Amino acid sequence: MRIGAHVSTAGGLPKAIDRALDIGAEALQCFCSSPQGWAFKPLPQAQTAAFRARAAETGVGPNFLHAIYLINLSAPTPENLQKSMDSLVNYMGVASAMGAAGVIFHGGSHRGAGYNGIFRQVVDSLLQVLERSPSDVLLCLENSAGMGNHIGSKFEEVGRILRAVGHPRMKVCLDTQHCFAAGYNVATKDGLDAAMQEFDREVGLGNLAALHANDSKQALASGVDRHDNIGEGQIGRDGFLNILRHPAFHDLPFFLEVPGFENTGPDKRNVDILKELRAQTGV
Repeated sequence: MRIGAHVSTAGGLPKAIDRALDIGAEALQCFCSSPQGWAFKPLPQAQTAAFRARAAETGVGPNFLHAIYLINLSAPTPENLQKSMDSLVNYMGVASAMGAAGVIFHGGSHRGAGYNGIFRQVVDSLLQVLERSPSDVLLCLENSAGMGNHIGSKFEEVGRILRAVGHPRMKVCLDTQHCFAAGYNVATKDGLDAAMQEFDREVGLGNLAALHANDSKQALASGVDRHDNIGEGQIGRDGFLNILRHPAFHDLPFFLEVPGFENTGPDKRNVDILKELRAQTGV
């Protein structure tokens, strides 16, 4: 189990390693372009090579890229669907070059068409992305909180997509806050056990590649995607102690996507809290 965080790449991709080390993170997640725009500028080989070398030197990893927020494989227009696929392919290429394990992305919103209405489009799009991508990186669908008609808030929806894609590099990133907002009570031992039993049945624990460790500002089953610092939200420290103890997560990297105690993003205090809880589990 590695405690990681989402960090900035300002100043160049290798800087992400230094920022991870500054807050005590053992693994990292980052963007390789602006998360709010379609523009993509290929990264120089010198930067990806430097990142790979620095990660090997420091032992920081496994590392993941997070896709831009505009990705929507449920998009109603061919133009936005193509942009989404192209962006994922670009990120998969960078992930391979920098030695990252894979790319984590949001499935997007069906915009009222319904899950069944966009299901085939999503599956076909993922197959195209995987076909156009390097063979040494994972493509990880993140579960959603369910707000705004976003797909994948229920494990049954995630599992249907993975089974239809049927590709060994198609995996899942599980977000604790999204689970909680979607009605899975991961804050209690019984609730977490039930959730992971359902996940194993619908998706398969072998398809779980990473965990986003985020507390929740909103109540259980709110359907609202709002992250909080560890121990400050509705899941709480005891909830994260349960999560860290659960055998499903023992070999996974945990990535913090929290606001930070000074609202500057994932910070040392959040990393230290997870490390303290991990120490209590003996994992």
